[in-house]
Amino acid sequence: MARASGLTVSALRFYDGAGVFGPAHVDPHSGYRRYAPDQLVVARLVASLRRVGMPLAGIREVLEHRHDPDAVDALLAGHLHRLEQGVAAARRELSTVRDLLAPEENPMTPTTVTVPASALADALRAVRFAVGSDPELPVLHGILLDVAADVVTVVATDRYRLAVATAPVRALDGPERAVVVPADLAVDGRAGDVAIRVDDAGVSVDGRTRAVLEGTFPDHRRLLPAGTGGGVAVDAAELRAAVAAEGTRRVADADVTVLTVDAAGRIVVDPSADGVGVNAEFLLEAVDAGGAGQLRLELDGPLAPVAIRFAESFSLLMPVRLDEPAGATP
Repeated sequence: MARASGLTVSALRFYDGAGVFGPAHVDPHSGYRRYAPDQLVVARLVASLRRVGMPLAGIREVLEHRHDPDAVDALLAGHLHRLEQGVAAARRELSTVRDLLAPEENPMTPTTVTVPASALADALRAVRFAVGSDPELPVLHGILLDVAADVVTVVATDRYRLAVATAPVRALDGPERAVVVPADLAVDGRAGDVAIRVDDAGVSVDGRTRAVLEGTFPDHRRLLPAGTGGGVAVDAAELRAAVAAEGTRRVADADVTVLTVDAAGRIVVDPSADGVGVNAEFLLEAVDAGGAGQLRLELDGPLAPVAIRFAESFSLLMPVRLDEPAGATP
């Protein structure tokens, strides 16, 4: 089935565990999975949806409504719209590239953006845990400040995890712009609004100017989840407690939390399961950065990033392969 459908063996196991697509029969002695010939069409459908970036929740909906052409058309149109939004964001990034390639003697057109101080302070706080420290990649020591007409997006990554948060724009004077600012950039969250100015001198906040970091920040948009409203709702405190109570699996000298989705659509922490592995410390830091209350946890296969989504921020954690010898630790 793996060769004929284009799905890897690990992906087939994941979709079975998530209750999306399972074998017709599992041998009780060997555990060998057997698929019926008529399941190949569904498997190829899952593989195609996966290749165009359809998240797990969307794939499940398409399969559930595959005999209803109107419902499937609506789901595919919604996903296509999100892909088109990604293309629009890419055009904006290319505009920034053109600015960077402009002759140095042409001064930068200043950009001043006004945002709620508390929202920006919260956004910076929500992403700092993911700031990198690799001396070979100094640009990752900072936070990307991406200014658009209606929203300021802040991004941090160390290549193993990525955190994104937003703050609404009150006013924008000048072109949209993206720069990398020092990770310790401070904003007084008690103020009403704060104005951020970006020009040749650097980035200025509350009258203090800081130099921007040189280098090319990774293209975070290609990793962003589609945000279909899918995923599983989880209470942050309950997830922390489950990670602590159920233990971890030791993989490549790291404590790994293994996450699965049961038949009822609930997140389960089980170090012995054939699920999605993530660095346990990174998972807890991401949950803590988002604050208290509800989050949505999105699993899209054993090799896809795990998305942790809060109201105004989200994080992506790169998965840890579980096919190395490992054991559970209490």
